[in-house]
Amino acid sequence: MKLGILSQDIRLYSTSRLYESAKNRGHETEVVSYLRCYMNIAKAKPRIFFQGRQMNFDVVIPRIAATWTFYGAAVVRQFELMGSLSANSSASISRSRDKLRALQLIGNSGVEMPVTGYVHLSRDIESVLKTVGQPPYVIKLLEGTQGRGVVLTETMEAAISAIETMKKIDANILIQEFINESKGEDIRAIVVGDKVVASMKRKAKPGEFRSNVHLGGSVENYELNKQEEESAIKAAKVLGLSVAGVDLIQSNRGPLVLEVNSSPGLEGIEKASGVDVADKIIEYLEIEHGNRDKSKAIDI
Repeated sequence: MKLGILSQDIRLYSTSRLYESAKNRGHETEVVSYLRCYMNIAKAKPRIFFQGRQMNFDVVIPRIAATWTFYGAAVVRQFELMGSLSANSSASISRSRDKLRALQLIGNSGVEMPVTGYVHLSRDIESVLKTVGQPPYVIKLLEGTQGRGVVLTETMEAAISAIETMKKIDANILIQEFINESKGEDIRAIVVGDKVVASMKRKAKPGEFRSNVHLGGSVENYELNKQEEESAIKAAKVLGLSVAGVDLIQSNRGPLVLEVNSSPGLEGIEKASGVDVADKIIEYLEIEHGNRDKSKAIDI
């Protein structure tokens, strides 16, 4: 099949691994910068161009950075309208990148997650904190990634101060309960189709509550239990994602879903688990392309 990887740089670990795997499996593969794609939107004949060439792919794999979600999703949508199969649909990418919307959908589906609050007016901050529970509180910027824009506040007064400061710059924030029993550990599971293909545990460095590798956290292989696996798969499905990185945290009431990522990094989890995740993704897309009903309506 003819496969396009929508990424800004082939030198990125995840992009290069997907490219290598696709080539090794015999597919005609190209890495295309989605920010350099431009679209022609015409009656019954959508087209997309890159460096002056019209692009056509059987399958595309979006690796869209959070900063460029709007334009990246538009490029994916254009490929879908042209008949390409996308590893994740444009609608599911947009859905997952809106953290508030994603948590609303996940929570409404019955998947367990930390108690979460959202507030607009400053005068309602104390009230929403009380609905979340007792301090400490985790304050998160909706636009934050890789653990950035996340603050732990030990008291209600500190939480109010942090939220008011963020509100002054028109930031959108979430307030979540702090899961003390997790001890700075969380779990990343990679869901492909209806299976978890790899998982790892991440541990925060001493004195830090965020376990992100970019912030000095460590990783190790981890086998999910049945409840964790079911939660990860259901969270990805609720958002319509076929390829997802699902972050979970262990609590006294079972596993809680923290976040779902539509373009999960592969480096940490491939090294920790020993699983060739890139190959699992390409294999899944081969099957989906072979079974595809091309008359199926596109979710935009």
